[in-house]
Amino acid sequence: MKPLAAILGTGHYVPSRVMTNADLEKIVETSDEWIRSRTGIRERRIAAADEHVSDMATYAGKAALESAGIQASELDLIILATLTPDYTWPAAACLVQRKLGAFRASAFDISAACSGFVYGISLAQAMVAAGTAKNILVIGAEKLSAVVDWKDRNTCVLFGDGAGAVVVGPNQGRGAILSTHLGTDGTAVELLYQPGGGTVCPVSPESLAERKHFLHMNGKEVYKFAVKVMGEAAELAMAKAGLKSEDISLFIPHQANIRIIEAAAKRLELPMEKVFINLDKYGNTSAASVGIALDEAQAAGRLKRGDKTVLVAFGAGLTWASAVIEW
Repeated sequence: MKPLAAILGTGHYVPSRVMTNADLEKIVETSDEWIRSRTGIRERRIAAADEHVSDMATYAGKAALESAGIQASELDLIILATLTPDYTWPAAACLVQRKLGAFRASAFDISAACSGFVYGISLAQAMVAAGTAKNILVIGAEKLSAVVDWKDRNTCVLFGDGAGAVVVGPNQGRGAILSTHLGTDGTAVELLYQPGGGTVCPVSPESLAERKHFLHMNGKEVYKFAVKVMGEAAELAMAKAGLKSEDISLFIPHQANIRIIEAAAKRLELPMEKVFINLDKYGNTSAASVGIALDEAQAAGRLKRGDKTVLVAFGAGLTWASAVIEW
């Protein structure tokens, strides 16, 4: 059966400020060689103090709308995946609706960490296929620089800011969403989370002193999980689409760590020339990661008509998500 939903346009935005590994050497005890050899990251983008998630999401959303040839007034829904919204509530998607002038659209945030953008694509695909919405803007946007502990050399070197977006709508013969797969393991929440700021640990002088309002990560355990789940998630989405590794033209993984990406490619028996990587420029931008990479792959001419592309991500929760797109 012909897929009913497709990606109609892509877009992204990254802040202008570049923070290199050399810049980090001045902040924490680390080195360019240590960061590059263990992560593959050379630099990342850092948002300005007055540059918020809704701003970056809006810029990426405008680019995706232009790519799709759709006006903001034609949107039925805005889905924003983020861990770092402007406010605890209301949803940052409501601010994006206002900034885009998309006043016909409903809007809400989803929180699935680094997997959130692919979660959003899966949700949008289902809604378009069901006929409950026609044009949906899916955005992943993060300002992780606001929640990383700049005194923790094990985590502050990993993350950056930015936004990626797609418009999902009726399949018109290009960008068809062939399959999606979502997963969660809630038993491992404490491996990667922000302990403070919610109702379990509200803001207090004690929680601030204990630095509970920053990102906390068990890097070793998250790495082990990611190496296993990235390949598995990709295989499950491919199986749903009736595809094998040799059918895949481009693999676009979450840009977290070069070793994790290489392990996933090896499991899928994909040569690295079929893997899109921009980790070195942006670091881990969480929910924005896959969207930024997807738009850059499109701009670079890496997505040709008929190509099958696998998107895959993992994140806090623990969550994972994958999708197969035919361009």
